[in-house]
Amino acid sequence: MQVHQILQSKLVPGVATVMPDTTVAQAAAELAARRIGSLVVSGETGAVEGILSERDIVREIGRQGPGVLGQPVEGIMTREVQTCALTDSAHEVLSRMTEGRFRHMPVIDKGRLVALVSIGDVVKARLSELSMEKDALEGMIMGF
Repeated sequence: MQVHQILQSKLVPGVATVMPDTTVAQAAAELAARRIGSLVVSGETGAVEGILSERDIVREIGRQGPGVLGQPVEGIMTREVQTCALTDSAHEVLSRMTEGRFRHMPVIDKGRLVALVSIGDVVKARLSELSMEKDALEGMIMGF
């Protein structure tokens, strides 16, 4: 299964983004309102400049205290963002997420941000794929 197939079954299409000068408090409010785990940080050009997750916010509150909430997200975002393409396999994306210990990956097509895939999306796709393989093997064994 490829990323473009995973995105077809995604309940919420599109990507939630914030500008680099958005405050951490505003970003946290956006995460809460949308009930999501991360935001892509993107400037005027629309290029991916970073990604901000719930974990980034909690980690920085733990380090700096609540004063971090008034700072811009560009100060605490993850700058080295791993991305994937629409044609990448679910297995490859899941491996990269697991190795890198992150849960969200922007999807880039022709240099543009087109979606965000979560580890939950990828796990769901892999489980569906494995179930279909199991059913096919059972059918072959039983002679169907």
